[in-house]
Amino acid sequence: MRPRVWIPLVVIAVILLGILGLEEHQSGEYSITPADGTPVAPLVKISGVATNPKPGKILLVDVYLQPLSSWQLFLTHFQSHVQIVPADELVDPGVSTSELNAQGYLEMSDAKQAAEVASFRALGWRVPATPTGTVVTGVVSPSPASRAGLVTGDLITGVGSTPVDSHCQLVSALHDVTPGTVETLHLDKVKISHSGALSYEAPSTLSVTMGNVPSDVTASGCPGVSGADSSFLGVTLEDGFRYHLPATVSIDTANIGGPSAGLAMTLALINKLSHGSVTGGRVVAATGTMSPNGQVGAVGGVEEKAVAAHDSGATYFIVPDGDGNVDAARAADQPGLTILPVRSLKEALSDLRRLGGSPPEAITRPS
Repeated sequence: MRPRVWIPLVVIAVILLGILGLEEHQSGEYSITPADGTPVAPLVKISGVATNPKPGKILLVDVYLQPLSSWQLFLTHFQSHVQIVPADELVDPGVSTSELNAQGYLEMSDAKQAAEVASFRALGWRVPATPTGTVVTGVVSPSPASRAGLVTGDLITGVGSTPVDSHCQLVSALHDVTPGTVETLHLDKVKISHSGALSYEAPSTLSVTMGNVPSDVTASGCPGVSGADSSFLGVTLEDGFRYHLPATVSIDTANIGGPSAGLAMTLALINKLSHGSVTGGRVVAATGTMSPNGQVGAVGGVEEKAVAAHDSGATYFIVPDGDGNVDAARAADQPGLTILPVRSLKEALSDLRRLGGSPPEAITRPS
C-alpha cells in the first residue's frame, strides 16, 4: 500500500462542507483506492546465479491508504472503486494507527523474505532457516513497552540471562513475572528509512518495568504456557528467521508497504531465475500474501487492485481464493481482465502453465 495525498475533485462539496464546519474533523475512517500496477522484474537484482534477461511482465498491484477528514469522507460518495475502512480494523486492539507505516514496511520486508525463500524452494533449492528471536509487530499505547521505547520492527533476542528464539520463548520467560519487576531485554533496535527500508543497530539492552495485565488480554496459547500471564509487556510478536539463500537478492519496494505483493514478487523471481517465461509472454498481475512454504493468503483492497491491474494492461489477475477476495476482484467488473483464484504458489504456476507459460526450470542447476 502507498500513502496518498488527497486531491479534492468536487469544489462545490468542499465549500459546502466548509460552511458546515466539517473540513478539518477526522472521521476515524480510511479510504482504499486504486494505485498502480508495477512490473516487478526491473525492481529485482540477483547475484550469484544465472538470470533470464527477458523474464516477461508480472505486476504487483497496490492501493492508496488515506485517513479521511469528514469532508473527504463525504467526497468518496462521488467516486467509484473506493473502500471505506474504520481505523480500528487496520491495527490490533490498543495499537495506535500511528504504527501503520512501520507495520506496513515490516510486512513488506517479511513479504520479500518469504518471496525469496518460496521462489528458490519452488525451483529445487534447499533453503535452511535459523531462528533469530522474536520481532515486535505492534506496540500497545500506553504500555510498559511503549514507555520503555520498544517500536515495531525491534528484534528481541533475550530476557535477562535467557535467550529468546521465538515469541513463545519470550512469553514463557515473562509468564510468571510480577508486575513492577524491571526486566532487561536484549534486542537489535530497528531503523526504518523514509522509503521503508529496514536495518538493525548493534545488539543492545533495554530496561522494561512490567505492568498489570489488562482485563481484556487473553492467554497466549503458546505450548507449555498455561493460564493468563502474571504481568503485561504490551506488544504483538512474530518469530524471526534468517534464511540461507543460494544467491543475493534485493527487491526495490521504496514507499510501498504491506504483505500483499508477496505472490507477485515470488512469481517474478521464479520467472527471472527460469528458462523461458512462466507467463507465456502475457501481462499478469497478482496479489496475495506468500509464506516461505508457498501458501497464498488473503489480502485487502482486492477490488481496487483489480482496477489497478486492468489500468496497467494486465489481462490476467491472480488473487487468493479465500476471504471474499475472488468476489471482490470480480465485483470490479474490469473488461478483458480474467480472474485466476489460487491457494498456493503451486496452483498459480499450474494456472500459468495452462495459459501457455513455460514450466519453472532454474537456469542455474540447484546444488
